[in-house]
Amino acid sequence: MIPSDHFVRFYNEVFKFLDGRPGDALGDYYREISRHQERHVLQLFREKGLQGMYEYWEHIRIEENCGMTLDLRADCLVLTMHACPSLAKVTDNDAGPCRKYCDHCPGWVIPLLEKTGFTCEYNLVDRALPQCQLTIFPAAAGRPSRVFLQPLPPNEEKPTP
Repeated sequence: MIPSDHFVRFYNEVFKFLDGRPGDALGDYYREISRHQERHVLQLFREKGLQGMYEYWEHIRIEENCGMTLDLRADCLVLTMHACPSLAKVTDNDAGPCRKYCDHCPGWVIPLLEKTGFTCEYNLVDRALPQCQLTIFPAAAGRPSRVFLQPLPPNEEKPTP
């Protein structure tokens, strides 16, 4: 099995290569990743909704040792990544990160959410910082999924002890 630090660096180089190709090769790749993730999470998301998403990302938080908090509310799930281990590994690399490295998360997550009747606001914060915030809602008319860059409020930058 390939160690995660090598895998993440390999992934980064694939992203750079595809980003340099004509058309939307990188976006197509992200959508293919999403298609493959369906067998892992689609049923869970459909059957348990926000609770199932919480369970999935709680497992990821532990497995990948993420500096992440999850806030399951009645109307949404808020995932705040305070220290993304994936981007941290990519930036600790003399090859440099793909300029769209962070886009792979919304690139695979949004298609899955929309297939299960949910939308999201995905704040990438800053592509050079290993943090982001994902807020997932049941789908509603007039609220499509969106990806944006905006600094987190100071009280959300780091988890409180």
